[in-house]
Amino acid sequence: MIETIATTPFEGQRPGTSGLRKKTPVFQTPGYLENFVQSIFDSLEGFEGATLVLGGDGRFFNREAIQVVLKMALANGFGKILVGRGGILSTPAASHLIRKFSAFGGVVLSASHNPGGPHGDFGIKYNSANGGPAPEKVTEAIFERTKAISRYRILQTADVDLDRTGSLRLGPGAVEIIDPVADYAQLMQQLFDFDRIAGLFKSGFRLRFDAMSAVTGPYAARIFQDLLGAPAGSVLNAKPLPDFGGHHPDPNLVHARHLYDLAMTADGPDLCAASDGDGDRNLIIGRGRFVTPSDSLAILAANAHLAPGYAGGLKGIARSMPTSRAADKVAEKLGVPLFETPTGWKFFGNLLDAGLATICGEESAGTGSDHVREKDGLWAILLWLNVLAVRGESIDAIVTKHWADYGRNFYARYDYEEVEADGANALIKALRDALPGLKGKHYGALRIDAADDFAYHDPVDGSDSTHQGIRIHFEDGGRIVYRLSGTGTAGATLRVYIERFEPDPARQDQETATALGDLIGLSNEIAGIAKFTGRTAPSVIT
Repeated sequence: MIETIATTPFEGQRPGTSGLRKKTPVFQTPGYLENFVQSIFDSLEGFEGATLVLGGDGRFFNREAIQVVLKMALANGFGKILVGRGGILSTPAASHLIRKFSAFGGVVLSASHNPGGPHGDFGIKYNSANGGPAPEKVTEAIFERTKAISRYRILQTADVDLDRTGSLRLGPGAVEIIDPVADYAQLMQQLFDFDRIAGLFKSGFRLRFDAMSAVTGPYAARIFQDLLGAPAGSVLNAKPLPDFGGHHPDPNLVHARHLYDLAMTADGPDLCAASDGDGDRNLIIGRGRFVTPSDSLAILAANAHLAPGYAGGLKGIARSMPTSRAADKVAEKLGVPLFETPTGWKFFGNLLDAGLATICGEESAGTGSDHVREKDGLWAILLWLNVLAVRGESIDAIVTKHWADYGRNFYARYDYEEVEADGANALIKALRDALPGLKGKHYGALRIDAADDFAYHDPVDGSDSTHQGIRIHFEDGGRIVYRLSGTGTAGATLRVYIERFEPDPARQDQETATALGDLIGLSNEIAGIAKFTGRTAPSVIT
């Protein structure tokens, strides 16, 4: 029986760059999840009888939320719900399923790299028919609906057994529980030379992949160990846990420090890697060499032709504005366009759909291609393995040769997490107000060449996005970028990106902190970070 239940709006249900994220207890408030889900469906048209893909990263409240979403989807007119067994679907796998089965769209339950558990974070986002995050016009329509919603529709029935694959009729439609890994693994086999990679493992190549007790565990175990023959134990923390084992599922040098320490030993694995809560980010560390996400994007773009799925070359490369400009040099050499977009994968989606770009990346460890419309952590690791298998060199050698050919972009990101929102907003406003007077200003030996608030004109749909981050360019090629992140659930996260290009191979082995030392100090002085946030040091440096 379909029941219509009266409700009233909740404040603050505006989706961010990756959907709506709040603390788990907020989503557990009676009616909170239902209101947002109904607002999604009220904002869509033409889905009567269509297919919806549904899954999440396995965090606390994932199973309960899936039961709500599937019952509401059927009550609102969807004809079929495809659900990952156990409620599990990585974000890139969900994107692939939407595209493969021509689904109307999908609902992904995840807060990505944010911690989980009863007092952790939870999130929900809607992906469109292209497999990518809903565009801003849709998320804005959803938000407007949350402010006026007065009822939601739900199917009153027993919960579905999420652990048994197969189809069942449920009310006016059907639910199909599917293997969450099979279709994704098949896609990876089409893109990469699995025989060549398997040969790499047979030669003694050693991998340590940490799934961080998050969604990629089943995918990594199936692909790396079962299909490619990596030795048992190559995949760590492979079972998704509701609280991610008490760990922070963010693959960076703070939360995955153990991998860095392991890779820096003389007898360390050839590749240490990790992915995040929902499987769309990646960490790459070779023996003795950490690869920054920005460098990884550039190196993968330069070597993508070595994998069967990209043997025909690239149509273009896209990067988010805060990402280092290392990929720009690759695009120039390849003779393909380089697109600089705001942060958020939905901006890449338009370029990919239009055939303007093939590989995209963000400095926040997200890399992907036109195979899906999300960033994809395991895809990036598999492309690295394919490149390593073909080139027969270490990661350190590949990185060093890339810098010699293209120059090195020294790069660092300083995160000031959970600062007071008022102070963070005041900092950005003060910077914005100061922009007209910054050009030509000297700070010691450094002179500001240009300063602006990044704006983007989408070449595909003609839309404009403004206030995407403060950029300060120096005459020597250095750059500082300031922006507020939209992925947190408490306070605000101020991110500061610092970059300098070094073409001379003799100077490329400096420590990053040394090469960027003057800009690092200046980044605090120009913005008054301590003054506005009360912080004298960042929470995380990557």
